[in-house]
Amino acid sequence: MTEITGSTRVVGLIGWPVEHSLSPRMHNAAFAALGLDWAFVPLPTAHAHLADAVRGLAALGFVGANVTSPHKLAVAALCETDAPSVNTLVVRDGRIEGWTTDVAVLAGLPSESPVIVGDGGAATAFLQALPHARQFSRRGAWPPETDGADLVVNATSARDEVVVRVGRGQTLIDLPYPQTATAEAARRAGASVITGLDVLVAQGAASFELWTGVPAPIDVMRAAVEAK
Repeated sequence: MTEITGSTRVVGLIGWPVEHSLSPRMHNAAFAALGLDWAFVPLPTAHAHLADAVRGLAALGFVGANVTSPHKLAVAALCETDAPSVNTLVVRDGRIEGWTTDVAVLAGLPSESPVIVGDGGAATAFLQALPHARQFSRRGAWPPETDGADLVVNATSARDEVVVRVGRGQTLIDLPYPQTATAEAARRAGASVITGLDVLVAQGAASFELWTGVPAPIDVMRAAVEAK
């Protein structure tokens, strides 16, 4: 268990629920590996208390926080940001900046003809990064059509249902973890699959660097989540 002292710099995870998240394990392993006196703590926050929680980060001396479901869209209105969806908060001189690192996993991937499935906070972040993408959701166009797509992003929370079919020559970014039925079907069909753990590590490393200003120990972070 991470020991927190008076000099420890603290970051956390705002969401509801957060008990399932591997982010504390991942970030605390990274801090330990670099000998940083930092700690990452879960901050379960119901929607009714979201504004108080965000303001409280500065009051309590936090360096920042990650933001997860269902708050990524709502928190954008509570911080300084141009992003419509925020998953990383940074506290500087009492000001709270909002960033999105959800899309860090896109680096180096083909994305000339992307498809995004979902319409929540993560889907919104990917749509901002890929404004030419076709978007599908149960509250809009459905079912997803992936003909001609080179990249498909499953930004839904579905785990046991195949929500989109992806095949050979296509890449699936599957945000939920652990592995979902969608990812298993895509892998069997010959698609390249980037798992939710891959996404977690990529966005976590980007957030880590925003907070600390030092390169993230990505191998350590990946080992921490894969061990769990």
